[in-house]
Amino acid sequence: MIFDLVNEVSQIIGQPEGPTLEYKAVLPPSKNIAQLISSFANTEGGYIILGVSSNLEIIGLSEDFHANTITHKALDLLSPQPQVNYQYIVYEEKKLYIIKVEKSATLIALESKIYKRVGAASILTNPTEITFSHNGYLRIQSINQQLESYKTNSTNSKVKVIEHYQSILKIIDDLGQLLYPVNPETATSNQEGKILSRILFSSFVDSFEAYLSDLLYEIFLANPKTLKSKQQVTIEDVLNCSDLQEFVKYWAKQKIGKLQKGSVKGFINDNKQISELEVLDESKQNEIEKILQIRHLYSHRNGIVDEKFLQYYVGQCPLNTEHQMTISEICDKLCYLSEIIEQIDTKAKTKYNLADNN
Repeated sequence: MIFDLVNEVSQIIGQPEGPTLEYKAVLPPSKNIAQLISSFANTEGGYIILGVSSNLEIIGLSEDFHANTITHKALDLLSPQPQVNYQYIVYEEKKLYIIKVEKSATLIALESKIYKRVGAASILTNPTEITFSHNGYLRIQSINQQLESYKTNSTNSKVKVIEHYQSILKIIDDLGQLLYPVNPETATSNQEGKILSRILFSSFVDSFEAYLSDLLYEIFLANPKTLKSKQQVTIEDVLNCSDLQEFVKYWAKQKIGKLQKGSVKGFINDNKQISELEVLDESKQNEIEKILQIRHLYSHRNGIVDEKFLQYYVGQCPLNTEHQMTISEICDKLCYLSEIIEQIDTKAKTKYNLADNN
């Protein structure tokens, strides 16, 4: 079987990407692999070759990570599991990883989503359509359209956070009577609406932080050398992780710690992978830090203004009063963070040659 697969691949490498062939220069996250496997299985089958760029350059796959583990996790995400063969091969003195996917007699789903291969792309065939009220806050529809455009040529990390932002827009639309009973420019006086507004705001700010952690994981996975650090870890940290990939994901989440404490500048200084993208200048860092302070106030102080908050919003509201935002202002912040995510993701994909979520 190994000999047969090696022979098959040697005859395929060099052909352009198409309905039965996909190249990836680096090792993508398991969800990306699962999406590709399901799309091939639901069409005519095919080959996924890791270690070759889309312009057919033989790069080779880093030996620092075990692609078998990622493939196993990818298969665990699929229902039912399709028939695949996978192995490392050496081609032109470079180590490549091959996944051969057989055509499936039944549809293979990834989290209830059905992908198929169309040309050289994996296409979602049963997208969940988000519909909005015709008499609701019309700006929400335009924001959603902008977010949808951001999902093109994106990392898995960005698609994940953008879909979460779209779900928040849907909640705002569905619960307009609670969140903006007068109009979107007027803060609600409804107590449930106030609480829900704080929850929604905190949720999408938390998702911004989660995006950066997930992106760091994708960068580490694609470029293992970027993981090197003089920062110490404990033996317990290592033993609590089942494999290297899990440890890398754990480490990426640890790197987000300073950001969770509201220290954007500290996060940037600690993570050259992000700072070297040259997206977050001082002005953007300051704005993000102010957004994080609102989240902190909502999550830990029930929106009651404290002295730390007033250091960032001097003279804007009295001490010990309730801080409120209108839905229009909340949407402004969501749009701002989504634009930052778009800029970071575009730069990161180019700099670190990250895999597309397609």
